[in-house]
Amino acid sequence: MVWVPGVDEVPMSLSSISVDGVSSITVADVGEATKMLHQKKVGEVVGVRGPYGNGFALTGGNVMIVGGGTGLTPLVPLAENLVKLSSKIVFMVGAKTRDDIFFLDRIGTVVPEVVVTTEDGSYGLKGIVTELAEQILEKQKFDMIYACGPEQMMFKMFLLAKRLNTPFQASLERYIRCGIGICGSCCMGEYRICRDGPVFSGEQLGKVRNEFGLFKREVDGSKVNF
Repeated sequence: MVWVPGVDEVPMSLSSISVDGVSSITVADVGEATKMLHQKKVGEVVGVRGPYGNGFALTGGNVMIVGGGTGLTPLVPLAENLVKLSSKIVFMVGAKTRDDIFFLDRIGTVVPEVVVTTEDGSYGLKGIVTELAEQILEKQKFDMIYACGPEQMMFKMFLLAKRLNTPFQASLERYIRCGIGICGSCCMGEYRICRDGPVFSGEQLGKVRNEFGLFKREVDGSKVNF
């Protein structure tokens, strides 16, 4: 939880975790707090609480990583750790346009097989990342699929993993206020994203199929469609 004094406190994933203890976050300018973070200068103060929740469970064998938008943020350090365990990693990157893609150079230094799709065809293959992932998954056997990004994208990957009987993990995003499971603002069915997640298995997500990929909650707790 990153606090911008006088503005707001927002949940953030770590985009790098160094052995020397130095870590980083990667921030998109999408709201009041993130805009202020973009304006911060070296030496200025922000507050940090945590870390809270859980992380991805690492697995060996053949794995596929599917990321979209700012969902790439926790997937890059995941890939950097998986290279020590997995025999094969296919990293799928999806975006609307070339300007929405980041970390490609960093991903390429650790993962030899990187597939990029853009909806407008401005970079990589033109199309939807889930459609290309489906083509690959139907031809190759994978021991795990990891996903993070827009929830509807993750929902499609969840359904695909379920159909192909492939283990699945996804890191979810919800409106998080307290970060420790008290306020209930991030509830999804029986789960609190901040405390029970943000990473959930396919089995867990199967228990909340009436909400996962369909609804999110506003600041006042009301449900709205994606």
